[in-house]
Amino acid sequence: YYNRFLFVTPQGEVTKYDKRHLFRMAKEQETYEMGSERVIINYMGWRILPMVCYDLRFPVWSRNNNDYDLMIYVASWPDLRSFAWKTLSQARAIENLSYLVSCNRVGEDIKMKYSGDSAIYNFKGETLANLKPYSQGVINFSLSLEELEKYRNNFPAHLDADKFLLQ
Repeated sequence: YYNRFLFVTPQGEVTKYDKRHLFRMAKEQETYEMGSERVIINYMGWRILPMVCYDLRFPVWSRNNNDYDLMIYVASWPDLRSFAWKTLSQARAIENLSYLVSCNRVGEDIKMKYSGDSAIYNFKGETLANLKPYSQGVINFSLSLEELEKYRNNFPAHLDADKFLLQ
């Protein structure tokens, strides 16, 4: 079993990403296998990096090797850690010069409350759009690949990034 992210196009094409970092505090490693493949999805001119929940805490795994323009994180972060959820989302966007969409669970289960705090961040970490805490909804927002490329050309920090090797 895997904690799996599915990306489905309107044409029915499916791409999967299996979560790399299992959340030991919830004993995920007792139920799920760890994913081993980093996936980049090419869709409508965008290069998209799908990620799941706890992966957000591991920046080397999401390091942009000039291979993506947009990260999408789906998650189940409780409200007790909402500050970390929002801060790390912004940090991943900034350090990777990438747009980031963070989609988090809302509601309650037996042990936890989930505040959502879903948002879209630009490559500077600025919030472009978000949902109010504890609210469900849909965010419609247009991202500009041209604006991203212009920023990367004017501030090419990615050219100075360390070369980490994942094993």
